[in-house]
Amino acid sequence: MAAATTPAPALPKIKTRKPRQRACDEKDGKGKVCCGHLKRYYDYPKELEAILGRGAEVYRCERCHTLFQPDPTELPRSYVLRH
Repeated sequence: MAAATTPAPALPKIKTRKPRQRACDEKDGKGKVCCGHLKRYYDYPKELEAILGRGAEVYRCERCHTLFQPDPTELPRSYVLRH
């Protein structure tokens, strides 16, 4: 008897933050904007670490869990990453 395989959970969408963006701009099926607060995401799973790299600066929406990478033209917000 073959073991049942469970599909791996789908990774959330990864977007690039706009300069000084603090709220999520992802739209749902009805076209309504999420507007959830973006918070720094430190403990992301190993699957994301393989994609984004170790110690990457990642933000996650509180509501829809969409991931955001910082704008490449903007300085890092974390003073630790600036030096």
